[in-house]
Amino acid sequence: MNVKTPNAIDTYVGMRMRRRRQLLGMSQERLAEQIGVTFQQVQKYEKGINRIGASRLQRIAEVLRTSPAFFFEQDDLDAPSLAGLDLSAPVDPVTEFLRSKEGLVLNRAFMKIEDRRIRETIISLVKAMAQSENSDISLNAPRIDEPDTRRE
Repeated sequence: MNVKTPNAIDTYVGMRMRRRRQLLGMSQERLAEQIGVTFQQVQKYEKGINRIGASRLQRIAEVLRTSPAFFFEQDDLDAPSLAGLDLSAPVDPVTEFLRSKEGLVLNRAFMKIEDRRIRETIISLVKAMAQSENSDISLNAPRIDEPDTRRE
């Protein structure tokens, strides 16, 4: 039995396609409808299992409001090369978080907040929570769904 292994470039292009689609809040079904394929085909493109032809890639770029070159970009300074497509290489934790569902949701919601002071307050809150968690210090705040049983 010959198991087909996705090509590194196809996998990378698929990963970029998925990231862009998620950033726009578009479902696989919606993208599939717009480009004239099934959502299962979009899944295969995103996993790198099926290759994307040039005309289809052009259509995907139009639907995702980007250029076909976006799918091959690795860094603003570097031209695409196979060497840079080592998907097993360690990934920056910030980049990895931004690729996650939570990262995308948090980033999208944060970007909708126009008031700079509110954004700064949220950043301060998150930093305090992270510091508290790292130093094992309780913030002594009752959960919203639990009664406050603290004694003064």
